[in-house]
Amino acid sequence: MKSIITFGEIMGRLTPPGFLRLGQGLPGTLEVTFAGAEANVAASLAFLGADAKFVTALPHNDLADACIASLQSTGMASHLVRTDYGRLGLYFLEKGANQRPSRVIYDRDHSAISLTDPQVYDWEEIFSGGQWFHVTGITPAISKSAAEATIDAVRAAKQAGLTVSCDLNFRAKLWNWEPDTSKRDLAKRVMSEVLMSVDVLIANEEDCGDVLGIHGKDSDVHSGKLDVSNYPEVAKQVVSQFPGIGIVATTLRQSLSASHNNWGAMLYAAKSDTAIFAPRQKNEYAPYEIRNIVDRVGGGDSFAAGLIYALTNDDYASLQETLDFAVAASCLAHSIEGDFNYSSRAEVDALAGGSGSGRVVR
Repeated sequence: MKSIITFGEIMGRLTPPGFLRLGQGLPGTLEVTFAGAEANVAASLAFLGADAKFVTALPHNDLADACIASLQSTGMASHLVRTDYGRLGLYFLEKGANQRPSRVIYDRDHSAISLTDPQVYDWEEIFSGGQWFHVTGITPAISKSAAEATIDAVRAAKQAGLTVSCDLNFRAKLWNWEPDTSKRDLAKRVMSEVLMSVDVLIANEEDCGDVLGIHGKDSDVHSGKLDVSNYPEVAKQVVSQFPGIGIVATTLRQSLSASHNNWGAMLYAAKSDTAIFAPRQKNEYAPYEIRNIVDRVGGGDSFAAGLIYALTNDDYASLQETLDFAVAASCLAHSIEGDFNYSSRAEVDALAGGSGSGRVVR
């Protein structure tokens, strides 16, 4: 089994218990876990049974040691650059409910990975025995060095013969490292360079518009309105700009409230010029109705992991089966506390196969 490799920043995640607001929970106790988009993907892949490896940079201190232990507990391998500078980045999450949205506060300036010289990563060694490499638009958003490292990595992965995937993952609170350039302009410039080496692009409903200026018509994600029929055209425009991309997968989240989302996805295959949707009922798109969400952060990462897992596994013979699996994996992630998706392949297969009643398994 060849490895699936991801690269990015992992942080400490600090959350008040339950649905307390930060102002209610502090001073007091915060629940601490470790998370980051690319680490979330690697963890989910490991739980599904893949040979996953995560590449990052961390400082020499007890917090980083605890983070590494958490990574190891998932079963993933890791390639770590340990530094004598920088820090473990943090993010604070206030989980939303009903009409109150979740809120994220980043505290990740001067993190180890943001300061690490791109030349430190030995990509030839890292990619030895690999089949797939995954990055996101978050790591290049934190610093110029991290952006350069991401660009170097995807180019080296292509040269080594790996399939490269990228989740655009635009974060409006980041992209601050070139103050004279607008965030969207900086993201478009950097990510356009990254996408030149990408085979599989993953995005949410807004990412292509925020990063590439390609918008789905008749959709307003802030009001919960999505016209899913327009997303194949968005994908076609992406492929016309970046012809090396063979697959565009877009998650489709209809946010009716913080606690109630409809969830599905579209996959566009450039070679056959076809688009498919999941989940389906009677061959029509019918999104999962996810009510009483436990934790939605990391939902897109669990989709990416499910997609990569199915695309690298011969048991999923068609793109429809692949997309069904990816959407089911990410649906289950909404029921699990924390960023990591602790769902097994058997659980995902069961939901993709129609077993979604939530009855007790005895």
